[in-house]
Amino acid sequence: MRITLKGKDPESRPNGSPTVYKTDQGSWLVQGWVVEDQSVLDEMDIPEGETVVEIPDRMLRYFSGEGE
Repeated sequence: MRITLKGKDPESRPNGSPTVYKTDQGSWLVQGWVVEDQSVLDEMDIPEGETVVEIPDRMLRYFSGEGE
């Protein structure tokens, strides 16, 4: 899999996370904050081998290419 950096959160200091990547396989990789609130996780049906990360609304522009 090859990945292309699409954008880092310019408002997140000091590390610039969350981050959005596009893959060459027609998918996205999202680096964000780990969701640890068990009440939230209990509302979701998360299969084994998957996890949930949170990103702010301002990161959505990178999925459309506007942030490039």
